[in-house]
Amino acid sequence: MNKKLNILIGLFFCVNICIAQIKVWKNLKKNKTIETVQWEVNDIIYNVRKEIKDPFTKQAFAIVKGNASTQKIPLFYNGDKTWVLRYSSATIGKKTFVIESEIKELNNQKGNIEVAKNQKKNRHGGIVLSKEDTQHFYYEDGSHYFNLAFECDWLFALDYNQKEISKTEHLLSLIEKYGFNQIVMNVYSYDVKWPKDEKLKSYPEHEFGSREDIFPFLGTNSKPDFSSLNINFFKHFDKVISEMHNKEIVSHLMIYVWNKMVSWPDMETKADNMYYDYVVKRYQGFPNIIWDVSKEALHYTRATKEYISERIQRTRNLDSYNRLVSVHDYGFCRNHKDEVDFISTQDWKHTLYQNMLKARNDFPNKPIFNIEHGGYEDSPYVVFPGAYDNAETCLRRNYMCLFAGAYTTYYWQGTSWNAVIYNPFEQPEDFKKPHFEYFKHMKTLFEKVNFENFKPMPNYNNAGYNLTNEKDGIILVYNPKENNWAGGTSKALKEKFNYKNATKQWFNTITGEFTEEVKYIKKPLEFWDSRPWKGEADTILILSNLIVKE
Repeated sequence: MNKKLNILIGLFFCVNICIAQIKVWKNLKKNKTIETVQWEVNDIIYNVRKEIKDPFTKQAFAIVKGNASTQKIPLFYNGDKTWVLRYSSATIGKKTFVIESEIKELNNQKGNIEVAKNQKKNRHGGIVLSKEDTQHFYYEDGSHYFNLAFECDWLFALDYNQKEISKTEHLLSLIEKYGFNQIVMNVYSYDVKWPKDEKLKSYPEHEFGSREDIFPFLGTNSKPDFSSLNINFFKHFDKVISEMHNKEIVSHLMIYVWNKMVSWPDMETKADNMYYDYVVKRYQGFPNIIWDVSKEALHYTRATKEYISERIQRTRNLDSYNRLVSVHDYGFCRNHKDEVDFISTQDWKHTLYQNMLKARNDFPNKPIFNIEHGGYEDSPYVVFPGAYDNAETCLRRNYMCLFAGAYTTYYWQGTSWNAVIYNPFEQPEDFKKPHFEYFKHMKTLFEKVNFENFKPMPNYNNAGYNLTNEKDGIILVYNPKENNWAGGTSKALKEKFNYKNATKQWFNTITGEFTEEVKYIKKPLEFWDSRPWKGEADTILILSNLIVKE
């Protein structure tokens, strides 16, 4: 055989392989164009003959040009003398790339890419910020991203070492079905420090803490070997992130976590940098990625604010896609607002609405995201009760965030931490089931009325909370179930709107029911206008067809 044929790494031929929604290209013939569509993830594989020492420290970048822009994308090592260029594109058109690398066999490899328009209805691209609307999230296609998150720290462990990820797919299907579009998750966690429910011992299939067979480095968490990374860990993690991308569920990826008993290498060591850089290199090509340096970044003693700042800059230097970056620590975000793309907070206080409103007012140019509000809905196991575990109370706290103009997160004790019940509705009858449906109803409402056009109006609050949408002529008033009346509209209508053609409708936050939309007739004393479902459910009054006064 011709010796030259053995060393032609960049020859183009599509093998038409898809691994968990990633389109794989290898053994590619010369001058063959890689054909893809917007936001489709492609792995372009390069094999080298020579064994490379310390491959995770070697540099290789693809310089991609097209659409009057240049992108410098890092390749990552994938074991067995292979390097991967993971590529996706938000723009359509023809592009070219050339690889620059200290590895001789990779250097100067070239290719062509042609990106067509994505026709799938559930493809909107990555999450970005808007210069025109600075306090909301948007997709790359310009549509609003109603950030409704779901915490699942141990998602990486659900099907580990299995060829198929059927349990993961089942849980993700439920998350998608009930309207959640983001998972707050760790790259890796080991175990929890707090007491565990004795009942878990009878259901070991739901316990994922202290797994010694899962570790992102060589060795185990108990006996770590920081000399290299565990490629198999990341190959499995690819499947998880890819399946999330397929369902357009965003990975809010916390690269570190300090309070889950992980044996991390010391800060800023070679091993620490190797791990951090590798995560950013390997996952930036997925449009459904949001970076978070660490869960509760400064709440524990492992990190300093200088270290977190350095990690943020490190992320931005490596990430050629400019994915959003934040830090799960309100103190850091507050004092380093110019370093983060949105403000992350963890607020359990009884005055949650007021605190979220203050955060929104303090940071008028950034979205506010309360990642933990102390509401952890109860499950068959007491995993972490937090401040609130009643399902309706947890739901109310989510609405308190939204009516203050902040985004929010749902926690169920059966999935958020080391106990993961991937199929809760198939469990025994005596197992407490989650109320995911409450959040499906929530999303339905806010997509119907365009959440992004609302602003909290606390000066119009009375017994509930007011959100006002001047653009579409809508007022929402949140009423706790203990509240008798439909207060919170008189002052707003008097000062802002002509309500001659206004209509009135009620929404039940528990069942998702809407009452019939009827003509609004203003009464002299609002508290005589009795609301439906009093004492049964929190409700939202919807006044529509309002016209802003000139």
